[in-house]
Amino acid sequence: MTTDPRRFIPKMDEILQYPAVQDAQHRLAPHSVRAIIDAVLADARRGSLAPSQIEGELADRLEVAQPHSLRRVINATGVIIHTNLGRAPLPPAAVDALVAAAGYTDVEMDLDSGQRSRDRGRAAIDAVLAACPGAEDALVVNNGASALLLATAALAPGKEVIISRGELIEIGAGFRLPELIESTATRLREVGATNRTHLADYERAMGEDTGAILKVHPSNFVISGFTSSVSVAELRALTDLPLIVDIGSGLLSPDNALPAEPSASEALRDGADLVLFSGDKLLGGPQAGVLVGQKEAIAACKKHPLARAVRIDKLRLNALEASLATYSNAVQDALHIDPQRHRERTEKVAAAVGGEVVEHAGRVGGGGAPEVPLPGWAVALPEELARPLRLGEPPVVARVNQGRCLVDVRCVPEAQDAELIAALRAVI
Repeated sequence: MTTDPRRFIPKMDEILQYPAVQDAQHRLAPHSVRAIIDAVLADARRGSLAPSQIEGELADRLEVAQPHSLRRVINATGVIIHTNLGRAPLPPAAVDALVAAAGYTDVEMDLDSGQRSRDRGRAAIDAVLAACPGAEDALVVNNGASALLLATAALAPGKEVIISRGELIEIGAGFRLPELIESTATRLREVGATNRTHLADYERAMGEDTGAILKVHPSNFVISGFTSSVSVAELRALTDLPLIVDIGSGLLSPDNALPAEPSASEALRDGADLVLFSGDKLLGGPQAGVLVGQKEAIAACKKHPLARAVRIDKLRLNALEASLATYSNAVQDALHIDPQRHRERTEKVAAAVGGEVVEHAGRVGGGGAPEVPLPGWAVALPEELARPLRLGEPPVVARVNQGRCLVDVRCVPEAQDAELIAALRAVI
């Protein structure tokens, strides 16, 4: 007869006295520690772990355990605003702002009077207005979809909003803007065709039940060929109805690198009452929905009951302000990377790991400037390295294309080049 080794699995009281378990209880919640213990004991009961190895295995797992699960990765895809990787990194000033706002703050208190402040988020709004001088006022909400929902509900309550059929957009994860808008009492009136909409289409559709006109920039796709659309200026000349313009990507002023991308300043100049955009795209800040425009239009949005439901938190308010007030951010750095330096860094990485330097066009990503290539370079490696690179420490996410694993340093801060090379060498 042989003794079943599982009889030697220690009891829970004994395990809880292990030094590694005692240390972990000072930084992890009790249920988190218990889940790790249960997982190790399950391995022991299945026979894949000897009872004598339990304490060591527990120590190893508890040492690397963190109270959060998201991991930092190196974005070597060449896609600047990478939705699957959390868009773009915040500038250092915004990271500091998040930390500063994590504790008690004066977000809704006037420290001078000691009374509740009615000017929540004023500093962030002032930062938006300073960066977008054509706006009379601004409002910051939870995200871009929230901004659109609030704008249409506030400016056209119970009425129709006219929109071109070519601008009925589906955004990420299957969310469709028409369905979002119609989730309130607002109704959509579609005009024109998918590829061509004319000013006369809007004019014929307007009536007593029209509450506003909505123009949405199709930032995540391109229709080319036999097409036409109506500009903001033309719509403004047509009617005095509220004109809402959703530019999506958050470009505040024209950028030569993205000549076809509309900006907030241009839309306001051309007569938009409200301009909507995201905070975490070309703006380079945290997730947010920003509304800028006429005082009356912003006031209507602030008074609407939905404004409370889509309110942004103090952390992102502070981070947005810092993102607008700092000198640069990761989006602008990657978008306007020096071509010669891009090539030199790519050659350095290739020489260190034995890869080939090839031409590679990056992308803006995040539903911004679709089909606009950003000429550059990448290190070409065997395709089979892509998965182990993603599973390495730190994870490196590269682009797989035409049987190659392409490593592009466009979105990698130069200070991380040595870390990138080490991660590539570890896998190769």
